[in-house]
Amino acid sequence: MLRKRMFVSWALAGACAAAFVVAASADVGTPGWKFAAQDPPTPPTQQDPPDPGGRGAGRQGAGGGANTAPRPYAQVITSAAKTDDGIFKVHRVADNLFFEIPAKELGKDFVWNVALKKTTIGAGFGGQRVSSRVVRWTKRGDRILLESVDYSITAGTDPIVAQAVADANYPAIIRTLNVAAYAPNGDAVIDVTPFFMEGGVPEFSARGAVGGRGADPARSFLERAVSFPENINVESTITYTGGADAGGDPGGGGGGRGGGRAGMRGSSGTVVVHHSMMKLPEKAMMPRNFDQRVGFETESLLDFGTDEHRSVRDQIINRFRLEKKDPAAAVSEPVKPIVFYIDPATPAKWVRYVKAGIESWQPAFEAAGFRNAIKAMDAPANDAEWSAEDARYSVVRWVPTTTEAQSTIVDPRSGEIVAAVIDVYPNVQTFGPTWYFVQAGPLDKRAQQLPLPDDLSGELLKFQVAHQIGHTLGMTHNLKASATYKLADIRTPAYVKENGFVPSIMDDARFHYVAQPTDGIDPADLIPKVGPYDKFAIKWAYSTVPSAKTPDAEKVALDQIVKEQDTKPFLRYSTEGAAAADPGENAEAVGDAEAVAATALGLKNLNLVAAMMMKGTSSKVGDPWDDLEAVYNRLVAQWSTELGAVVKVVGGFDSHQIHIGQQGNARFVTVPKAKQAEAVNFLLANAFTVPQFMVNPDVLRRIQASGAVDRVRIAQAAILTSLLQNQRLDRMTEQLTIDGATVAYSPLEFLTAVRNGVWSEASKPGTAITIYRRNLQRAYLDNLDQKLNGTPAASAEVKMFAKGELKALKRQLQAAIAAPTLDEATRRHFADCVEEVDTILDPRVSRPAPDPAAAAAAGGRGRGGVR
Repeated sequence: MLRKRMFVSWALAGACAAAFVVAASADVGTPGWKFAAQDPPTPPTQQDPPDPGGRGAGRQGAGGGANTAPRPYAQVITSAAKTDDGIFKVHRVADNLFFEIPAKELGKDFVWNVALKKTTIGAGFGGQRVSSRVVRWTKRGDRILLESVDYSITAGTDPIVAQAVADANYPAIIRTLNVAAYAPNGDAVIDVTPFFMEGGVPEFSARGAVGGRGADPARSFLERAVSFPENINVESTITYTGGADAGGDPGGGGGGRGGGRAGMRGSSGTVVVHHSMMKLPEKAMMPRNFDQRVGFETESLLDFGTDEHRSVRDQIINRFRLEKKDPAAAVSEPVKPIVFYIDPATPAKWVRYVKAGIESWQPAFEAAGFRNAIKAMDAPANDAEWSAEDARYSVVRWVPTTTEAQSTIVDPRSGEIVAAVIDVYPNVQTFGPTWYFVQAGPLDKRAQQLPLPDDLSGELLKFQVAHQIGHTLGMTHNLKASATYKLADIRTPAYVKENGFVPSIMDDARFHYVAQPTDGIDPADLIPKVGPYDKFAIKWAYSTVPSAKTPDAEKVALDQIVKEQDTKPFLRYSTEGAAAADPGENAEAVGDAEAVAATALGLKNLNLVAAMMMKGTSSKVGDPWDDLEAVYNRLVAQWSTELGAVVKVVGGFDSHQIHIGQQGNARFVTVPKAKQAEAVNFLLANAFTVPQFMVNPDVLRRIQASGAVDRVRIAQAAILTSLLQNQRLDRMTEQLTIDGATVAYSPLEFLTAVRNGVWSEASKPGTAITIYRRNLQRAYLDNLDQKLNGTPAASAEVKMFAKGELKALKRQLQAAIAAPTLDEATRRHFADCVEEVDTILDPRVSRPAPDPAAAAAAGGRGRGGVR
């Protein structure tokens, strides 16, 4: 799920591969990305626009030019000035903008966010975040300095160490600005126009986010500037010229999602850029230390002030500030609840579902001791000063996009989430009708015909919002908890009603594709909901520890909460460092504690989907077959995903993130040998035989002229490549060495089983080999070729096994070729494969560096033109 996170912090979400994103997570995985609070400046793309007032003071200062002496206040802030009073006084004089900075606000920390509010098609999208950084205004003589502040290192309370750390982390100066005038009370006035008109200050530019080459001053305008008690909002219309390499934000913000990649359509694009500069809290919230057993986004700190005679890498979690109105009450209203505003652009019929998704988290906060801690509210009506881009507000925005995303603004001193934004749309790819049709259609009659009815689309939207809300509360994907649910339980209606089919809405699973139509699961329970793990995680992160005055003092109380995992395995979180090896760490997986049995049930449902696919996508008479093609492609992807969960069983570890003093066994336990062998046999029988739905002529002849054979080849080759990956073989070798042959599945046993399964026709003379099997067998040779001759180089152990398998295969093929009953096509195929084996094993063969694009198109063939 693709997942985006902004730093001061934006959660990418993602991510989510979806997770959702997308990611990603991304991670991103991802999906995600994170802005540094201190980014290197990039030279401007063009010269500053000419100063229409002829003064030059602010422009020269902003660009670091010659100093200009301050002038009388009335000559700068003339009678024509339009002034708005707030945290700073903001003056607009013609097309110039001035900040009048109170002396008390100098040296204070602000977060400065840049976002797109309105866009031309192709130039990003409304609501897209561009950049964010922590800044500080300071004074030096008759100049104001804008500094970029980095809180990633700390020094505790030792004044000597603190001074040394401060000396090593001197704030970078983004710009110097000459004082244009002094107010009667002595406050400095500076011309800040270049910050908001493209070309002056690259750190705050949206150019990279929209894929622009430069900006046209004649078609760019300052729109509005409003000052509030805590923040200042400024908007400007910028017209960019096209043709730039959409590589990202020139100011270090990393660019936004989507727009920068796509680039503008045509020679120019006009956008409204929104800047929001908000003061961070005077008193930082007390941080909460990260615990690897509970999944939260974090800020990383390098602490030089410990007594351990070494620097210590610490992490604090991201969370909203919640304080009880009644500290003595077990459950209390919060002093200030978490409020998410609903974008006024949201269609009326979807508003109630968006609100329900937000407020579905209320029971989780009750577990943490807060009643009505999170609320959904309509945006203020007819309020010209309210803006969805305002950094003070958390907003669920209605954005026409194919991928979901969320971002959070975080105080890096404490991890406090100051505000958050979620982008939603009901037809988003990772939550939309095609996914639900394929994964839940056999169990929900409402989903057996596209388009889906509004009530069902609303429930999907609620889920989409609730998942993204979890990210904005600080939570990350938890893929592990669902691997603790028993398959029998998630097929039992009462259990699923009470606990969900996954224990966390953050699991990155979509819908319940394992349950069978005869199980009687309520269709309302086929969609994930806030579950037991979510309540546990919110309790751990947001509960008040009344007696604790420091993060370290909370440790004992919080550790007791975490130890609920000892008796309730479904409260576990992903084990640090285990994602690649733990078969319970699967995105998009349901019932992966028993991956083979769960996938067998999932494949049965896919056959049911295939049977209803034609009827379910052909209701719109006169339309093309777009829905059929979308469902077919999703069906193939789902088949690959489910079989991928079985692949991870081979060479896998069952992991459990446990800490010192906690009950439990080792953090990593080898998956039993019999279970691994079962997974290999299942793959040979199901992944490497072609399902009928994938080659159904009734479907294929309606959606494409050709490509079906190649699609099968690519899907099967991907599974085979994952199964035979070098890391898996090295891990199996280590498991055999440490755990012994009675526990571990040896690489030799594994490779022999795969070879005999993929090449089963060699032991059955007279058996004709289809094009699908020939392609699979070629993919097998490509994999072993890559191990011996590809880059990066495989380990010596893996190379040894690969050579042995190729030699054994050659003997099998030579024996098969001699069989008198062999058909000519098969004979030629086997003879060609023998030649391939000889080429792979011959070190004298010249092997030019492969072209990555060509290799990808050929399904991973690693020897370039040598064949």
